[in-house]
Amino acid sequence: MEIRVLRYFLAVAREGTIVGAAKFLHVTQPTLSRQLQDLEEELGQQLFLRSNRSITLTPEGMLLRKRAEEILEIVSRTEADFNSMGENIGGSVHIGGGESRAMKLIAETIRELRGEYPDIRCNLYSGNAEDVVERLDKGILDFGILIQPVDISRYDSITLPVRDVWGVVMRKDSPLAAKKSISLRDLQKLPLICSRISIRQSSVKNAYAEWFGRSFEKLNIVATYNLIYNAALMVEAGIGYALALDGLVDALGNRTLCFRPLEPKLESGLNIVWKKYQVFSKAAEVFLEKIRERFPEADSDA
Repeated sequence: MEIRVLRYFLAVAREGTIVGAAKFLHVTQPTLSRQLQDLEEELGQQLFLRSNRSITLTPEGMLLRKRAEEILEIVSRTEADFNSMGENIGGSVHIGGGESRAMKLIAETIRELRGEYPDIRCNLYSGNAEDVVERLDKGILDFGILIQPVDISRYDSITLPVRDVWGVVMRKDSPLAAKKSISLRDLQKLPLICSRISIRQSSVKNAYAEWFGRSFEKLNIVATYNLIYNAALMVEAGIGYALALDGLVDALGNRTLCFRPLEPKLESGLNIVWKKYQVFSKAAEVFLEKIRERFPEADSDA
C-alpha cells in the first residue's frame, strides 16, 4: 500500500467523484480509477459504492479513510521532524486536551517556548479524554492534557498546579440563577446535560460520581456532550442544565448564560501526560523541559 495511493483514496473520499478528485490531484480519470481498483484488490474489500454521478464509501472504505488520515498525519509529522533537524531547533509539538482553563498554563508555556525557539510551531487538538488518549497512543499527539477522572497509569505525567471547579451552566432567566451555588437537591428533578466521560462507569476513582452518591442513577440526563460549546447551545435553547467546568461559558462570550458552582465544592485535577519511553522530536523535548521548569514541584515522574 503506497502513500501516494492513500492520498488518491482520500481525495476521492473527500470530493465524492472521480472527476473532482482527478482535477484536484492533476491526474487523468482512467489513472485514478485504476489506482482505486488496484487498492480494492490489494485489500480484498470493496471501498466504494459507485453510481453515475457520485462515489460513497462502504463501511470498509470508512475504516480505511480513518486509518489513512492517521497514517498520512504521522508521515507528515515524521517529514517535518526530519526537515527541522539542524542547528536551529524547530518543528512541531502536537498537544491535545479538553476544554479547561488550565490550557492557559499551556498557552503561557508555549509563549515562553516560542520566545526562545521561534521556529517551533505548536499544533493544538481539542477533544475529550477518550479522543486525546486514542491519538496519543497512535503517536499522533506528543502530549495530552487530561481532566480527571481518567486512568493515567499507562503514561508518564505531570500534575498541573490547578484544579477545575464543577458547576451548572444555566440560562440567566432560570430561577436557580438567583442562587450563589447549586446543591444536589436542586438538581434532582432538572433535565441535565452531562459530559459523557464524567458519567461513564470506570474502575478509576470518580469524585464526580461520588458527589452524587446513590442519586447518580436517578438523575434526569436528557443529553450528553464531549465539548462544552454545543452543550451551551442546548442550554441556551432551553433543553436543560449543563454540568460543566467553570470559566468555559465566559470564554465563549455568551451573554444569556451563567455558571453556578456545586455545593459542596467539586473539583477535578489535571495532568499533562505522554507515552512511556517516548522518543521525542527536539521540539517536543524542549517543550517538556519548559513544562518541568515551570512546574517542578508538580512533576509526578521526577
